Amino acid sequence: MIVIAQININNLSFQYDTHGEDIFKNVSFSIDTDWKLGLIGRNGRGKTTFLKLLMGEYEYSGIISSTVKFEYFPIKGGNKNDTALEVVRNSIAPFSKYEEDMEKYCNLQDKLDIYGEILEKYIYNDGYIINELIEKEVNLIGLDKSILTRDFATLSSGEQTKLLLAGLFLRKNHFLLIDEPTNHLDVDGREIVAKYLASKKGFIVVSHDRTFLDIVADHILSINKANIEIQKGNFSTYQFNKDREDEFEKAQNEKLQKDIQRLQKTAKQKSNWSYEIESTKKGNGPCDRGFIGHKSAKMMKRAKCIETRQNKAIEEKSKLLKNLDVAEKLDLSKSKSSNIDLLEVHNLKVKYGGEDIFKDVSFNIKPGERVWLCGKNGSGKSSIIKLIMGENIPHDGYIKKVDDISYISQDTSYLKGNLNDFAKSLNIDAESIKRTLVKLGFSNIQFEKDINEWSEGQKKKLLISKSLCEKAELYIWDEPLNFIDVISRMQIEALILSENPTMLFVEHDTSFGEKIATKIVNI
Repeated sequence: MIVIAQININNLSFQYDTHGEDIFKNVSFSIDTDWKLGLIGRNGRGKTTFLKLLMGEYEYSGIISSTVKFEYFPIKGGNKNDTALEVVRNSIAPFSKYEEDMEKYCNLQDKLDIYGEILEKYIYNDGYIINELIEKEVNLIGLDKSILTRDFATLSSGEQTKLLLAGLFLRKNHFLLIDEPTNHLDVDGREIVAKYLASKKGFIVVSHDRTFLDIVADHILSINKANIEIQKGNFSTYQFNKDREDEFEKAQNEKLQKDIQRLQKTAKQKSNWSYEIESTKKGNGPCDRGFIGHKSAKMMKRAKCIETRQNKAIEEKSKLLKNLDVAEKLDLSKSKSSNIDLLEVHNLKVKYGGEDIFKDVSFNIKPGERVWLCGKNGSGKSSIIKLIMGENIPHDGYIKKVDDISYISQDTSYLKGNLNDFAKSLNIDAESIKRTLVKLGFSNIQFEKDINEWSEGQKKKLLISKSLCEKAELYIWDEPLNFIDVISRMQIEALILSENPTMLFVEHDTSFGEKIATKIVNI
């Protein structure tokens, strides 16, 4: 019988020093080390923090025990000027150092014990066949082995992601913690990496791409409002169960709210009765007053006991409502559009370094249309967006657009400072942005922090909230969903399908694109 090792988390509690809010409190569960575990949850709930806790990067209370080592992805790629093969080799184990030391010590009689130790590590990590193993993994992840001869620095971010991910799976006795591997991958790249991960086991992957999780995961670890739970199955299985659970909780919610109101009313009535009796103490004599006082005291004591029981019952019933993650309906401040085309692009051509990135791209957008700009990484999608938004990029062709445009860029690096100041600088009502962010899962304490301290997902939500609060005829969004959690993606989908804004967007989340696009332009 094969015994599967486990990762055990017992009474884990953690909070950041800056604001004192609990990220985790007395959390306990176990993970089998052969699972393919998808980690999901609202932005700011602690997904990356949980991975960092497993890595031992933060101090915590409780116990995390495991017989395997943890490895976090993305990892640093080492010397970018080395060949891709060298970078991948040394991301698995320090093979270059092993080989250098073995050559140094092999002929030194007094260093043979050191040589033996290094040789043992080299053999354990498959040093003599590592190049062949790397070539095999590279092929499995959809790359040609010739890529290994190129300088690592010349590779695209997507190619670097795939290579380093393949290297991770050649590490011995490691449980991998893979944090959002799809953010730099196009649709085809995501599918390739998903199929690659589906062929592996022994990892946690954080992803908000539903299609990706459906291919990859055999278990889902969900960080909820009030607890952490694990379910067997992929994301669709989890979502089906969650929808049923939410429907049940909503029904229970209505019943519990009625019970709570009834209990509060009863407690108030009992209290009022005792005070009414107490007020009649001005009787005809000391006997009456003594009797009424005694009766009043008994009633007050009884009322107090009833009130205590009622409050306890109210508290217990209220606890049952705390894990319902309500995806509230978002609002959109769109402008009224005319009947003319809001965007026209004719025979557009962009060159970099004397070469065409793309040429003869033409399309138009009518009011109510949502155009999905598709293409592989490097095909020029973002260049088209930047040109439309007025950036000075050498090009030929013709662009005609309306002035009333709301834009979301990929870049969040400039976001910093106080939220109120950010809203003021854009002449947007800060309370409107805050209301939208709360609907997207923010707590009020988040607004006290500098925006620079927010997670990448929270920063992207700020840009989305800003865009939703701007009155515009045309919304242009360049990869808006990077780092955005699944629940928020579904809220944004529901809003777009309800309000029918006119849009041009670039997005690699297939599920999102297929749901909201009315027209596709392939580059």
